[in-house]
Amino acid sequence: MTSTTPVTPAAAARPVTPAKPPAGGRLAARAASGALRVFLVLAALFWLLPTLGLLISSFLSPTDLNDGGWWRVLTEPSKLTAENYSRLLANDTITGSLLNTVAIAVPATLLVLVLGSLAGYAFAWLEFPGRDWLFLVVVGLLVVPVQVALIPVSKLFGSIGLFETTAGVVLFHTAFGLPFAVFLLRNFFAEIPRELLEAARLDGAGELRLFARVVLPLGGPAIASLGIFQFLWVWNDMLVALVFADSAHPPVTVALQQQVRQFGNNIDVLAPGAFLSMVVPLVVFFAFQRQFVTGVMAGAVK
Repeated sequence: MTSTTPVTPAAAARPVTPAKPPAGGRLAARAASGALRVFLVLAALFWLLPTLGLLISSFLSPTDLNDGGWWRVLTEPSKLTAENYSRLLANDTITGSLLNTVAIAVPATLLVLVLGSLAGYAFAWLEFPGRDWLFLVVVGLLVVPVQVALIPVSKLFGSIGLFETTAGVVLFHTAFGLPFAVFLLRNFFAEIPRELLEAARLDGAGELRLFARVVLPLGGPAIASLGIFQFLWVWNDMLVALVFADSAHPPVTVALQQQVRQFGNNIDVLAPGAFLSMVVPLVVFFAFQRQFVTGVMAGAVK
């Protein structure tokens, strides 16, 4: 017969102290964590090195750039000058191209956000014939490359008077941005609890009010992430702008390409112009960084 030792209430309530890992394991974990941090810092610096080189090159005269690399400034900081930016801002072609890029990027981003949000809500929560098949068609459009549509869309825009116009570029970017927007927002909106929407309907909310008061606030992080992606894609685009934009009023990417001289690069214009065109996307990204991270993390959890 096996005897059992009774457990007193005090012994049962006594917390169990977890065993401490050995000192060698703790040191190895700290060393690994420190090595990982050093690696990440070095990777970030290596990734930012071209941007730093472009920034320093934009403050150097063409003569100093031809005499040596931009890293010479580390030992000779007196060579830095703002003359390149003065000439750039006095260049009407570059300053006008920046405004043209804004006139293209902002409407193309807003249209994709508005239409993508409405379509995503419809595919997620509205019942209509052929909904699933139509969504499959939208998903299939994700694999269509932009290059395939250049010639047929050029003929279409030429026949209706939209070729070489800002409206044509905006419509092209909107059309190719919508499939990804619908796919992303539909999947995000579908994760909203059905009980929440049913409660709003019982309170008398219509579909538009439900969309504006419930779905949009909950989908804010995903919409912000989509807006950043769309804006960066349109702002940095050169192929579509080169084909469809007005050659007399091009966006900044095409305007910088036109500044290339016949027998060499106009580096005193290209370097500051490229850096200015890069500043706007950086400002947009850092302004919506919190919403972007929240949207990415929410999508990862779901």
